[in-house]
Amino acid sequence: MRFLDELNVSGKRVLMRVDYNVPLKGETITDDNRIRQSLPTLQMALDGGASLVICSHLGRPKGAPDAQFSLKPVAARLAELLGREVKMAPDCIGPEVRAMADALKPGEVLLLENLRFHPGETKNDPDFSRELAGLGQVYVNDAFGASHRAHASVVGVTEFIADCCGGLLLKKEWQYLGEALKDPKRPFVAIIGGAKVSSKLGILKALMGQVDSMIVGGAMANTFRKAQGFEVGTSLVEDDLLEDAMAIMVEAREKGVKFYLPVDFILGTDPKGGIASGVKTYQDIPQDEMILDTGPASHTLFAEVIKDAGTVIWNGPMGAFENPAFAQGSINLCRVVAAIPAMTILGGGDTNVIVEQTRLTEKFSFISTGGGSFLEFLEGKELPAFTALEKKS
Repeated sequence: MRFLDELNVSGKRVLMRVDYNVPLKGETITDDNRIRQSLPTLQMALDGGASLVICSHLGRPKGAPDAQFSLKPVAARLAELLGREVKMAPDCIGPEVRAMADALKPGEVLLLENLRFHPGETKNDPDFSRELAGLGQVYVNDAFGASHRAHASVVGVTEFIADCCGGLLLKKEWQYLGEALKDPKRPFVAIIGGAKVSSKLGILKALMGQVDSMIVGGAMANTFRKAQGFEVGTSLVEDDLLEDAMAIMVEAREKGVKFYLPVDFILGTDPKGGIASGVKTYQDIPQDEMILDTGPASHTLFAEVIKDAGTVIWNGPMGAFENPAFAQGSINLCRVVAAIPAMTILGGGDTNVIVEQTRLTEKFSFISTGGGSFLEFLEGKELPAFTALEKKS
């Protein structure tokens, strides 16, 4: 795969796919991290004498314009961060947009309106791809978070532009998730949390043959504990995956992977409740209560497993962290991982939020910008966007 730092873009118009799917409250961006992460790639293209046509999706509009998903607030914030005007297009394709792109001079920036206002984006429609491609002479994909989807702006568009490459952010993901994990420093520990085993089965199975130790937390752990025959009360559990959970634990034993589940839990009656109702060991969960976070003994156990690690991968929270009453397990884990002198790689939207909340971003080796892409890449799956770029190299 080629990357932007290998191309001469002087005098060229660069069509750049970024991931500006940022959280909004009304028209206020509540976290601009994804915009800031794109700045080095944008700056390199601008410093290289290019003009920029930037495209992204935002939220899940249903293939039609929807004001609440407009990228206008992003254009305003990007202009502040770049220190230059960012023109806002009324759409992402069409004659008016084409005229705006054609009029750009080197150093000028145009942000297209939400790609998903057109059904052709998610359908990878060739006509939509062709029109989008007509807005640039060089194509750069810097949207790792969208690279696991075969959409027009990351796959189809590459069929209609000769010069295609990855951006600096994509290169970083490629290096850390691909190269760094080919020969990880050991012990290699995977921490997998979150709500559902079903969404993490692939990563659990893929990492089983690579890691020395695996920690499973979050509501996922309930399914594993129930598979072992323990009561989990009214907790979130996937009864149809009890056999899969047991099979994973058997495989860990057969492969010599040390497999850890929480040994105690913070309970409540509702994830949105204001207070926890107490701490119980995994053998003593009442039938009328809900597991909502890991307890202090689990924290001590996990800290012991992590402290001597050479490499740590972490994806997913330890509990219902959105509620401060059930956030302590995730916060404690974050602090422990941040404190060790290992290669620490994090990924997933919720995990990234925890790191932002604890203000420990700088303490980790690498924080991936992908959620689904992060998991699929680590599973060894082909990412459609990567395949498309490799064909053009």
